[in-house]
Amino acid sequence: MIDSAVFQGKKARYYTLGCKLNFSETSTFAKMLQEMGVSEVKGQEQADICLINTCSVTEVADKKCRQMIHRMVRENPGAFVVVTGCYAQLSSEKIAKIPGVDLILGADEKAQLLQYLNDAWVQQEQQAEREEQVYVKKLKDIRSFAPSCSRGNRTRFFLKVQDGCDYFCTYCTIPHARGFSRNPSIASLVSQAEDVVREGGKEIVLTGVNIGHFGKTTGERFTDLVKALDQVEGIHRYRISSIEPDLLEDELIRYCAGSRAFMPHFHIPLQSGSDAVLQLMHRRYDKALFAHKIQLIKALMPEAFIGVDVMVGTRGETPECFDECYEFLKSLDVTQLHVFPYSERPGTAALKIPYVVPEVEKKRRSKLLLDLSEEKTHAFYQRHIGMEAEVLFEKAARGKAMHGFTKNYIRVELPPAEADPALDNQLVNVRLGDFNYNQTALKVCVR
Repeated sequence: MIDSAVFQGKKARYYTLGCKLNFSETSTFAKMLQEMGVSEVKGQEQADICLINTCSVTEVADKKCRQMIHRMVRENPGAFVVVTGCYAQLSSEKIAKIPGVDLILGADEKAQLLQYLNDAWVQQEQQAEREEQVYVKKLKDIRSFAPSCSRGNRTRFFLKVQDGCDYFCTYCTIPHARGFSRNPSIASLVSQAEDVVREGGKEIVLTGVNIGHFGKTTGERFTDLVKALDQVEGIHRYRISSIEPDLLEDELIRYCAGSRAFMPHFHIPLQSGSDAVLQLMHRRYDKALFAHKIQLIKALMPEAFIGVDVMVGTRGETPECFDECYEFLKSLDVTQLHVFPYSERPGTAALKIPYVVPEVEKKRRSKLLLDLSEEKTHAFYQRHIGMEAEVLFEKAARGKAMHGFTKNYIRVELPPAEADPALDNQLVNVRLGDFNYNQTALKVCVR
């Protein structure tokens, strides 16, 4: 039983590390607490509740999580500190040793955040000394799905359609942090999209850990989900946040090419352009399959934006393997590379692979791929200069240029002098001008 009086008048501070899914979940937590009477702090106000939603994808991410927990405790003396997310699931014992942490919730427990927070708060008030409380289930017991559809401070909404992963790639801890793949029904997600329409939302990003695996829980298919969401009147744009190449069905690509609202924008993790390395990673595809998906997208949607994840310096990536990867990526008609240096993760199978890439070499390889990415993105933007495009504008930060995105995810800017709050969440037809000062967006030529 949740006692709303426990929450009334409290103020909360939130901090999120990691992926879009984490940001979506934090926004949902904030909305839940707001409905219980909790407001978000402004500026340097002291918080009564601090919630940190953590990431554990790399060693650097773990370090940032610890630093943020310490900072939250230090800057909000006396606040009730809650830690959840992937780092909380994987390293709850380490977090419990940090002075000032009150509640640690794992992947399964965060779905019942309000109840755990209510119970812990009441119990703390009855005790002379505050003690941390840890609720983290083992991997095999993670079964709950915490619905999330929220926009936070953004124009776009983020709809969580799936959680967990069954793939267990050798370098990755995410399945251990989020559990096995699970999902809600298509009907429930359509209902949430209809709620977005009522809130005035025009664009939804579909998020999850391995969203192409949607349907394991309900016996449905991700392609069928896409078709159902496309029928929701009032949503003008959908984007698929990321989808594994082996789960990106040709049928789905063909459907998106003729879709009413699914944008010509794909994000597809490759991880390596070497078949030998892909096998060491236990990825479920090869270069040929990946190249086929890119070619099919471009044949049906020539102006599609395609982002690609690639990891450098993983164990087993010899110089020859990296050269193969570089040449393969160079040959692909993709728009942007998201480059991640490999990070050793405790408990992963990758630690058994003997060939280790030195850190200096990882940095060299990363720079080569980042330079290649910049070339590809610049060329993609450049060929759109002078074209007409529909842009969904987003609220500008104070003193910053107002920006928005075209259907195929080209970032477009309006200078501060032309930024109009009335354009927020509005679809506007513009003519695309030249690059902005730092070459990261195109300016509006004609409005």
